[in-house]
Amino acid sequence: MTRSRVEPGVTVPGAWQAVAGRYSTAEYAQPPPASVTPRPAAVAHCTNRTSVQGRQLRSMEDVFATADVTFANLGLSRELLRGIAKLGFDQPTRIQAELIPLALAGRDVLGQAKTGTGKTAAFGLPLLQMIDAQTAIGAIILVPTRELAIQVTHELRDLGRYTALQTVAIYGGQKMQIQVQKLKKNPHVVVGTPGRVMDMHRRGLLSYDHIRYVVLDEVDRMLDIGFRDDIRRILGSISHDRQTIFVSATISSEIDRLARQYMRNPQKLVVTTSSLTVSQVEQKYLSVEPWDKKGLLVHLLTHEDPALTLVFCRTKQTVDALSSYLERKGVDAHAIHGDMYQSRRNRVMQKFRQGDLSVLVASDLAARGLDVQGISHVINYDLPEDPEIYVHRIGRTARVGRGGIAWSFVTPDQGDLLTAIEKLTNVEIPRLAYDDFKPGPIPKEVTAQRKRSEEREEMLRIEHSRVPLAPPESKAAVDETRFPQGLVPRKLPAKRMGGRLRIRRR
Repeated sequence: MTRSRVEPGVTVPGAWQAVAGRYSTAEYAQPPPASVTPRPAAVAHCTNRTSVQGRQLRSMEDVFATADVTFANLGLSRELLRGIAKLGFDQPTRIQAELIPLALAGRDVLGQAKTGTGKTAAFGLPLLQMIDAQTAIGAIILVPTRELAIQVTHELRDLGRYTALQTVAIYGGQKMQIQVQKLKKNPHVVVGTPGRVMDMHRRGLLSYDHIRYVVLDEVDRMLDIGFRDDIRRILGSISHDRQTIFVSATISSEIDRLARQYMRNPQKLVVTTSSLTVSQVEQKYLSVEPWDKKGLLVHLLTHEDPALTLVFCRTKQTVDALSSYLERKGVDAHAIHGDMYQSRRNRVMQKFRQGDLSVLVASDLAARGLDVQGISHVINYDLPEDPEIYVHRIGRTARVGRGGIAWSFVTPDQGDLLTAIEKLTNVEIPRLAYDDFKPGPIPKEVTAQRKRSEEREEMLRIEHSRVPLAPPESKAAVDETRFPQGLVPRKLPAKRMGGRLRIRRR
């Protein structure tokens, strides 16, 4: 890898970022405590107070609407405003300020906003206001993963705590009978994964007859993981008059086609500035050889001492192996991925939310929609092949105006992939160097593999050469009298015709 950019970063100290709980926008503008200082090992970190305040002001402009816009003048009911106040929010984000009026006006909306900017409340608040409390299952929200279904359900319950509306989640991995009993109570809002929603509908337990509002959350991920046919079947089955809302951090051409097919004159709402990632996420990459990644991760976790860390891996096998390795090194880490039983995943997530677990090693799908207060660091142990996945990964930190740090491990052959991520996010990611980390020796199997590769390349070079390359002669004495003026050739000429001599044929 030939990347050598070094740019000193400005980091909001992890102890300040990781304070749990919800904050009002007035609290976001406050500088971090002066007593917080970084560890000496963080050679690229800085605690300049003026820079930190500047980052806070930029983050507010990046996420929140103007100061004269409040939830009270968005047309929301008194019960919903009480629920919002109970959660400690007093000013909407940009996506909330723009999407809520459109939804209340009955428009179909295709909304794009950065991860962590409050999209759930943006579509959830108008739903809770428009649904008829006398009608069962008046709205359905489709999400890609179980964790996101649980998360969205909890948020809607918190927002609508002073209303008479009931919200339930249905998803795979939980006993069917438990969810059947929930549906028999005639809830007003159903949040579910496409597969379980279709299953319940086929069994006659989930009727589409009274559904007037359909929301697709994280629609780009649902398409990526193979739910496109299920989505088309569900939307096609709800053929009567309905209001449809799509929300996502990224919008592809396929999402546009889906919107044109299943939405009525949708209003496209793009609430992003120059980049797809919020400005308060401090992004850095660390150049590392594949065999040193585990050691570097332990070094970072023990020297930085972050409050809550989310580590992303590409495969489930890597998730399990890495979490076991961290535990052997004395790091309190747990794994979460799609092959785990739902009950175990719920226990792990509960520990992580309560702060009883400092490091969570996760696959992309399992961590989808994970919204935990106080995640200070996101580490891309494996750089994702799809740059859009990077956007969603680092969106797990810096939620709703808070600060966060995102580190990515980049191997020497991943320079082009890192460049693709920078082009998508429109952000130059600087390099972070840890001089006190000492790389380990090259493993014997890697040395042997490199030697075999060099030998294969040499054989291919000889095989495809236009002029046969004779093996070097022995160093025996050469009769120089056989050559004019005693000039004995020691190597092939620098330029050879290689069979390309033009001849004139009659």
